[in-house]
Amino acid sequence: MIRCTRHAAAFCLLLIVALLVNATRVQVFLGGRYATDPANRRAEIARYEKPRGAVLVAGRPVTGSRDSGGRLRYERTYTDGPLYAPVTGYSSQTYGTSLIERAADGILSGADERLAAFPWWDGLNRTRRRGGDIATTIQPAIQRAAFKGLGRKKGAVAAVEPRTGRILALASTPSYDPGELSGNGRAVEAAWRRLNGAAHRPMLNRAIRETYPPGSVFKVVTAAAALDGGAVSDIEAPTDSPDPYPLPGTDTWLGNESDDCEDATLTDAFRVSCNTVFARLGVAVGQPAMAAAARRFGFNEPGLRIPSSVATSTFDTRMDTAQLALSAIGQYNTTATPLQMATVAAAVANDGERMPPHLVDKVTDASGSTLATWPRATPRRAMSPAAAQELQRMMVDVVEHGSGRHAAIDGATVGGKTGTAQHGKHNEGVPYAWFISWAKADNSGDPAVAVAVVVEDAAADRAEISGGGSAAPIARAVMRAALR
Repeated sequence: MIRCTRHAAAFCLLLIVALLVNATRVQVFLGGRYATDPANRRAEIARYEKPRGAVLVAGRPVTGSRDSGGRLRYERTYTDGPLYAPVTGYSSQTYGTSLIERAADGILSGADERLAAFPWWDGLNRTRRRGGDIATTIQPAIQRAAFKGLGRKKGAVAAVEPRTGRILALASTPSYDPGELSGNGRAVEAAWRRLNGAAHRPMLNRAIRETYPPGSVFKVVTAAAALDGGAVSDIEAPTDSPDPYPLPGTDTWLGNESDDCEDATLTDAFRVSCNTVFARLGVAVGQPAMAAAARRFGFNEPGLRIPSSVATSTFDTRMDTAQLALSAIGQYNTTATPLQMATVAAAVANDGERMPPHLVDKVTDASGSTLATWPRATPRRAMSPAAAQELQRMMVDVVEHGSGRHAAIDGATVGGKTGTAQHGKHNEGVPYAWFISWAKADNSGDPAVAVAVVVEDAAADRAEISGGGSAAPIARAVMRAALR
């Protein structure tokens, strides 16, 4: 009897050891694999067991949570979803997250350790904390003006505060309602297929994720490079520029839309947007200096986050002289996001200092206590103060006497630059209409806003598309909202 008891005890001990070994194997060696296994829904269920934190605009939430009563309990809701979709992105139980919903997911979902007073205790009992809030820099009136101005056009608007880099508006049209993607089931799947299959690509954030040939608005960068590099010492002196201009090393002649470009001064060439003058200036400045100037303005800067990721705006660093001439007028391989061109205008308005743009002011927990604020960035010198002041005068001249008249505002000083960017094979595509600008109230020492507008309207008549006609009125509406 004692022998049988011993055998039974030994067998039980062996089973216990085997159980401990297997538990160790599962917890230590296979824990990661099981945690990420699609069949394991514990993490997913825990993720949605509490309301998600809010994205705030001017202190008010533009996102919320709805109790669905299902296993994935709380679904995302959006206030004025299409208006703020280029800011918030979407949070979907089926398709994940985008934009701020993705960049700040740790805070919003409650997973960030900064939300816990005792992170080690929450880790032990696997407590899911209530999500924190993200306070954005967006101003509702400016955002609405941008969205309303674009209307049914396909395009984008970016508006920034020159002195701080705070993003005041990000609009992209056509837009979509991210609430359609919030839950799960057939309706969400159908909405995803419809939105992703739409020819007009409503889910594309054209303000920060799409790059365009900037065309003539890039002449601001070329002018800054010419002024700082000594290629131009007097903006009122003739530039000794032929019309048409032979692209170096080719049989191609570059012409102009205006008849007043031969030997035009920099001021006149900027006002009527002479391709020949700026192509020649780009060649005179040289490829290394032009690339360096573009880099100072933010081109070729990879990994920019606001905190959403931003597409890289590019200025080619390896090209021949003819390609350099075209790049200097915003063609060839030069590309830019609307946000990038808004920062170019902001640098001019800010006396040559470029503030990196940002979209978040602060992060708070569910009770409103501040966990973090966006660190103040160090200003970056894009051009000399003297060059910036010359460019300010030239941009004001465009609005007062040139193609930017539709952007003029009573009681404010407004500077602008129009652009019509050619694209497509043999430049046969419908041009993109650009306008970049800044505005300062007459009773203020600081510029209130810098704006970039791009319109890509395939339904419009090619002859009717222009930065001054299509984009400048939109910029004017945005600047007026900012000045109020």
